[in-house]
Amino acid sequence: MVANLWEKSEAANLESGLSELVYRSNRIGADRAVCNWGGGNTSMKTVEKDFRGRDIEVMWVKGSGSDLGTMKSQHFTGLSLSDITPLFEREEMSDEEMVGYLSHCMIDSKHPRASIETLLHAFLPFKHVDHTHPDAIISLCCAHNGRELADEIYGERYVWVPYVRPGFTLSKMIAEGVRQNPKAELVLMEKHGLVTWGETSEACYNKTIAIIQEAEAYIEAKVNEGQLYGGKQYESIAAEDRGRILAEVMPVIRGAVSDNKKMIVNVDAAEDVLAFVNSRDAKTLSQVGAACPDHLVHTKMKPLYIEWNPEGQDVDALKAALLQGIAAYKQEYKAYFERNKHEGDVMFEAAPRVILIPGLGMVNTGKSYAMANVSGALYHRAIAVMRGATALGEFVSLSENESYNVEYWPLELYKLSLAPAEAEFSRKVAFITGGAGGIGSAAARKLLQDGAHVVLADLNLEGAAKLAEEWNQQYGEGRAFAVKMDVTKEEEVQAAFDQCALRYGGVDIIVNNAGLATSSPFDETSLAEWNLNMNVLATGYFLVAREAFKLMKAQGIGGSMVFVGSKNSVYAGKNAAAYSTAKAAEIHLARCIAAEGGQHGIRVNSVLPDAVLQGSAIWNSSWRNERAAAYGIEADQLEEYYRKRTTLLVNVFPADIAEAIAYFASSKAEKTTGCMITVDGGVPAAFTR
Repeated sequence: MVANLWEKSEAANLESGLSELVYRSNRIGADRAVCNWGGGNTSMKTVEKDFRGRDIEVMWVKGSGSDLGTMKSQHFTGLSLSDITPLFEREEMSDEEMVGYLSHCMIDSKHPRASIETLLHAFLPFKHVDHTHPDAIISLCCAHNGRELADEIYGERYVWVPYVRPGFTLSKMIAEGVRQNPKAELVLMEKHGLVTWGETSEACYNKTIAIIQEAEAYIEAKVNEGQLYGGKQYESIAAEDRGRILAEVMPVIRGAVSDNKKMIVNVDAAEDVLAFVNSRDAKTLSQVGAACPDHLVHTKMKPLYIEWNPEGQDVDALKAALLQGIAAYKQEYKAYFERNKHEGDVMFEAAPRVILIPGLGMVNTGKSYAMANVSGALYHRAIAVMRGATALGEFVSLSENESYNVEYWPLELYKLSLAPAEAEFSRKVAFITGGAGGIGSAAARKLLQDGAHVVLADLNLEGAAKLAEEWNQQYGEGRAFAVKMDVTKEEEVQAAFDQCALRYGGVDIIVNNAGLATSSPFDETSLAEWNLNMNVLATGYFLVAREAFKLMKAQGIGGSMVFVGSKNSVYAGKNAAAYSTAKAAEIHLARCIAAEGGQHGIRVNSVLPDAVLQGSAIWNSSWRNERAAAYGIEADQLEEYYRKRTTLLVNVFPADIAEAIAYFASSKAEKTTGCMITVDGGVPAAFTR
């Protein structure tokens, strides 16, 4: 149930004016059952000084593309109200005219473009106005008998407006309805949402919550949990088995939805999702249409429902159903676009944003982890709306053409244009072994900077998790993820790739980087030392590459592997027979995989660094002393020794290796495989040709 989150003690410390509006908006957005991610809008009217020092009435309204839950003062737009109110006398106004006109009403050109529904707020004669998309209200507004039920709940206190796409016409309809009903306390927007108001920010918020609570109480009195969505048809698969199945099918899904542009894919098996996908009516209800216009850009008109019986857990049958279903969905989406397109429209990716699977839950797709989560979060709201609407009557939605006109509405597409431009590795997933170390973390940072999502696989889970947390704050939600993995243990490698598949849907880039090093004269090299090097640097790289190869083949969209070798891969290092032999084997393994991977679009290349001391756990171990002893110098002289032996007279740093890794993984090297790059400052004995 929706709760009143207003804290009088917090609100009392706010300065009057815009800070009140920020606080109220954040309280509204804090509960997605009150307002969708990115949706809704709020306003307040104040008196400000204009650029000439005159008092003018200003309306502050949410800027386009911001989210009520997180927005700050800079995300609001101030407009001169005296310039807007005369528009009410007009008979009609196009979207293009409205946007152009409102740009002249802004009191500061640096403010963001005003909300699509600015006129809705301006035409209402109230100091504070909220427009929200509460689950309970939309349930009422998406029930076939919603208006009759509204009479029972709100009596004469409401105004009902039929569905009209936001803009001048809807704003005027709402204002006229309120003027004609002196008892009005709220507006119910068919298939859309709620409008409320108040003389103070607190009164406006309290009214919004109270109105929602009235609808919730009415709906809950009619809900029969046992008969929701027609009752249960399937049982959920146990969590452990669910994870195993999803880890196997997620790469298949990712490959199928990434034929146009790569997608990040994640899974949601929350209780409300499982209750819905396991129900008898889920297929029918899910195809009725979107629960709210604001959902359409992120969920499309309909999800893909997969007809699969989880009781037998036939995974091959599920894969076949997914491939068939995704292909059919894309064909139908293209036909939908052709039936409704306007001149100049450019079709989005035709793949589904939401995939519903009985027994397993909901799979969401998006250009990033965050946007896949947005698709899922909005479908949670759709499920809540269908729960309420079917308890009240029959769930109804926008027509196909109405849906299209919202999905491809230029004013909605403008919001998407505010997102940062995509980079080289946007939509791609990189799996980095030794991810918490010097080279691994530098490679991760470089790939993140260029748009990638990264999995940091390391024995040092604490270190990897700390980096992931730091980078998620810096680069965005869910961009980095840490897993504990010992490359020498087959089951841990397999489990780590399963986690990668469950987190992001699959993988595009492998950085095979985990390492160690030992040094001893050949005749003093023990079998244990020999096996240690072979286990980590040869067998470990084999296990990681093999699991990645399987996953990339399952996706069917290619991939890139970069092996981090060593100067010793091609140079016979003194007192390092075990290390050098393992490093040579590693690089030859890379070439072997390249020979087999080409037909699958899988490229495999190697970077050969030397003496990368900075941030290295290897060089901060006994290896430093051992190498210094091999050259007859002190340990603290080693870095300078290495610099002087290069033809370029330079030291090599982790960031240098990261640049080479990024090159091999990038589109710049898309026709290169089986290749080696030395990044060692120029060691003539290690020249590859």
